[in-house]
Amino acid sequence: MRALSISFLFAVAVSSLAALPAAAQGTAPQAAPAVAPAKPYKPVEVKLPEPMKDASFEAFRKQLGEAAQKKDRAALAKLVVAQNFFWQGEDGEKADKKKSSIDNLAAAVGLNGKDAFGWELLAGYAGDPTASAFPDKPNTFCAPGDPVFDDKALEDVAKATKTDPGDWGYPLTNGVEVRGTAKPDAPVTEKLGMHFVRVMPDDAAPAQDQPTAVRIVTPSGKIGFVSADAVAPLGNDQICYSKEGAGWKIGGYIGGEQ
Repeated sequence: MRALSISFLFAVAVSSLAALPAAAQGTAPQAAPAVAPAKPYKPVEVKLPEPMKDASFEAFRKQLGEAAQKKDRAALAKLVVAQNFFWQGEDGEKADKKKSSIDNLAAAVGLNGKDAFGWELLAGYAGDPTASAFPDKPNTFCAPGDPVFDDKALEDVAKATKTDPGDWGYPLTNGVEVRGTAKPDAPVTEKLGMHFVRVMPDDAAPAQDQPTAVRIVTPSGKIGFVSADAVAPLGNDQICYSKEGAGWKIGGYIGGEQ
């Protein structure tokens, strides 16, 4: 389930796009894809990844965060492996072996160009204490860490609801509040436990300056709304760190737009 869920991202973003006319979106009006109706489902438990218990890793993340905050490419280059940087995309290896490791990292996360949004991305990675072992490479861990759950159980519930596993997200904390409407002050109808929830597209235009909400279906089959930053999809892009002696280096990246 490493592939990024397009359907999940569509569900999160569609409310923002709904507020824009077709011309502003740069596309002609198109029919929305068919969405299976809401129905009850059996909750699939999920366990959040645990923080890495390594003082040297915490020190490394602090260095990464400082380099990202200052947008210091020279300092960042010292934190990247000198050779064999890998960049795995949906179609396989994307790293250009003719380029340096820092140049490949820059291309992967978006450090080039006028916008250079990758610095904020790196700062976000630096602030995440979780990481999961990368099975294909020894002494390599990728962040954010992967949640622990029963793959087969999620596939079964997706099949039962006529959805795709990529249509499901998981709460980042226990007790996420579900509201009756997308308004942030709408009455709370229930709270989520640590289980997957179905995410549905919402074509209603959001109110101006209103925080983005995600439309979900709870296990009871009821539709509600949660804050977009309260749930996460499977298959996020990941930055990978390699343990080198007593220290750490950025060893690779999984995902990327280019």
